[in-house]
Amino acid sequence: MELKNKKCFILDMDGTIYLGDKLIEGTKEFLELLEKQNKKYLFVTNNSSKSAKDYVDKLNRLGIYAKKENILTSGEATCIYLNRYNPGAKVYVVGTEGLLKEFRDYGFNVTNGREELPDYVVLGFDTSLNYMKIWEACSFIRKGVPFIATHPDYNCPLENGEFMPDCGAMIEMFKASTGIFPKIIGKPNKEIVDVIYEKTNLSSKDIAIVGDRLYTDIMTGKNSGITSILVLSGETKAEDLEDTEISPDIVLESVKNLYEILI
Repeated sequence: MELKNKKCFILDMDGTIYLGDKLIEGTKEFLELLEKQNKKYLFVTNNSSKSAKDYVDKLNRLGIYAKKENILTSGEATCIYLNRYNPGAKVYVVGTEGLLKEFRDYGFNVTNGREELPDYVVLGFDTSLNYMKIWEACSFIRKGVPFIATHPDYNCPLENGEFMPDCGAMIEMFKASTGIFPKIIGKPNKEIVDVIYEKTNLSSKDIAIVGDRLYTDIMTGKNSGITSILVLSGETKAEDLEDTEISPDIVLESVKNLYEILI
């Protein structure tokens, strides 16, 4: 499998490029090499708690120059998906202010109460989650409002081996209350892969995906025929590979090793 022939690398962020507010060693050199070799790269994160602009700001703070067009979040992918079928729809978003702004920027009518049924309930990685949001969303879902979730990740990796509960854990809570499982847009699902193809103007054979999670990043590759590269710098550890049906094409310690392969 010749990685040097790939035209674009799809890069997860949390656990792959950085942990918390610390850049993973080798990241800057790897990105500079891709630019030198005229290869494309797209940061694709399932973390919908921040907007693309938030991620641009964070990457810039960490010393990585990025533009908005270099970023795709599961939140934006959800906006793009819903915009295809029901532009301007009324949406009840369980999410951060960054995610709400993203929906407004795409022209959706973001509602904030029970006065009338929305067209969709959208659940993101809501670090501002409170009981009233949970109650209102569950009430809408029980009344038949379509339930959409941005991504299925159970935990968000941080520095020093710590984790934050993520959207997948919240999905389980909503399902326990309503009995309804949402349609999920983010990795590893087809909907976000279609957006990746649109943004890169490339097909699966020209792309490799790099990430730290088996059930999202690596499954994205498996589901779409994209070469998958697992890095052990985030959620997945080497011992996790001993008891899984999700096999990455390549396993590396970090993006530093990928840099060494491509140089």
